[in-house]
Amino acid sequence: MRPAVDAIRRRPRAQALIIGGGINGVGTFRDLALQGADVVLVERGDFCQGASGASSHMIHGGIRYLENGEFRLVRESVVERNRLLRIAPHYVKPLQTTIPVFSTFSGLLNAPLRFLTHRSGKPQERGALLIKVGLALYDAFSRQGGTVPRHRFVGRKRSFAELPSLRHDVKYTATYFDASVHNPERLTLDVLRDGLQAGGSNARAANYCSAVGMDDDGAVLLRDELTGEEFAVRADVVVNATGAWADRTNGALGASTHFMGGTKGSHIVLDSPELLAATGGRELFFEHSDGRIVLIYPIGDRVLVGTTDIDAGEDLTPVCTDEEIAYFFGLIRHVFPDVSVGEEQMVYTFAGVRPLPRHDDTAPGFVSRDYRIERTAHRGKPVRLSLVGGKWTTFRAVSAHLVDEVVKELGMARVRSTAELAIGGGAGFPQGERASQAWLKRLLGGGVDAARAETLFERYGTRAAEVVAFLRAGDDSLLESTRELSTRELAYMAEHEHIGHVVDVLVRRTSLAFRGLVTAELAREIAQVLSAHLGWDPERTREEAEDALHILQTAHRMRAEPEGALL
Repeated sequence: MRPAVDAIRRRPRAQALIIGGGINGVGTFRDLALQGADVVLVERGDFCQGASGASSHMIHGGIRYLENGEFRLVRESVVERNRLLRIAPHYVKPLQTTIPVFSTFSGLLNAPLRFLTHRSGKPQERGALLIKVGLALYDAFSRQGGTVPRHRFVGRKRSFAELPSLRHDVKYTATYFDASVHNPERLTLDVLRDGLQAGGSNARAANYCSAVGMDDDGAVLLRDELTGEEFAVRADVVVNATGAWADRTNGALGASTHFMGGTKGSHIVLDSPELLAATGGRELFFEHSDGRIVLIYPIGDRVLVGTTDIDAGEDLTPVCTDEEIAYFFGLIRHVFPDVSVGEEQMVYTFAGVRPLPRHDDTAPGFVSRDYRIERTAHRGKPVRLSLVGGKWTTFRAVSAHLVDEVVKELGMARVRSTAELAIGGGAGFPQGERASQAWLKRLLGGGVDAARAETLFERYGTRAAEVVAFLRAGDDSLLESTRELSTRELAYMAEHEHIGHVVDVLVRRTSLAFRGLVTAELAREIAQVLSAHLGWDPERTREEAEDALHILQTAHRMRAEPEGALL
């Protein structure tokens, strides 16, 4: 029996049951726990495995939503972006973003049509005047509650001085600031941990635990996906936060709904020093020739390229296709025609389905990114609140909205706000390079070397101090196949971070897969260490390593290395 599932089975009654362990479900769990509610969260896969883990790694105000007339969403998004820079500074960082502009007046006639009809019409690049107006509006929204710099426009000569590899016919570049989140999965885990700590025994959460039905008395039937065991949980309110799966979840609970109409978004990750240098350390955000807004985004020593926006249909577990990969290399050439980059430099791909509302007559790029909450109630059944829409940047506000609805249904009162509450390892996070170095020196005093301290600080924020204390409490050694993990850190993850499979470590507890650093030896070594903590027999241990490699080779297009190869 897994401890997380066992805690739910021992107390199968809750005021609220949240189904869905993406960032919106986890954020709602944390907020409800802070209100003192008795709350259970279940997720059929790993936490942050779906759309939340397939994001563009941006925390942004949504400048392009202005064209849709979604001013409320932009205002909320920039306020939440600025807030996350304050309350989650260990993971959310300022992001300098540049738009290359190739014309002056293009799009002036097409833009009003887009605004009024939300139809894309004939693709037409937005010119300097249109972009200038949009950025001026964006600045006006962005000044609320933050200190991000205003945008700046520069001409051709200055543009090439800053980004010499740009397409030769560039006329201007426009630069503004948003924010990035390089570790969305770890931020989700931090929010989850906060909720568990705030709620104590009243807050229970389990991954790999799915909602498969509802009995005649209104109890939700759950299944442990790792053991196959089924059990029931009763709740006064059920929150459906399963994103693009919301209609299927409602169907499993006996209610047919047609709320969702998600679009597929895919990305690739490249190990290309030349392309990395060409970006000048900033995100390139621009309109491709088909009218789709896309990005080229340096993350560490890799480059993220995305994203597509295709109606997902019934495929809610998508992979990045050959056609999408070809599209990405085309968009790189669109902006950096002289940069040499090829598929052999591709180290990772990922895809997800945006949890967008049904949009029968609206082009995918113009579907609202806003959210709403659908309430359904039937005699003898728990009240159900289904979240439709929502995005990473606004998860805290979405969670607060959901919790306000839940506590109203329960007859409770909100007793605490999350608006300025630091998240996880963002509490006490040092501000500035000097303060960060001083904090790292304290970690070095815990017996770890400088490189290891930096890795732990980046991975956990100020929670790294807790991790180092755990490492010192037993025999610890670095893994033979990587210097980024140790035997005791894997024990810490097994004890505190809900590990169900080896692939959880490679994809969502570390960035090893994202950076293309996984080998067969690494997968096997992680499986072997975890087996002692998770009770795996030799056969299960072997299968875990093989399954992780299979997932990475098929769904994520991981590159096979010549030594320690994946294949």
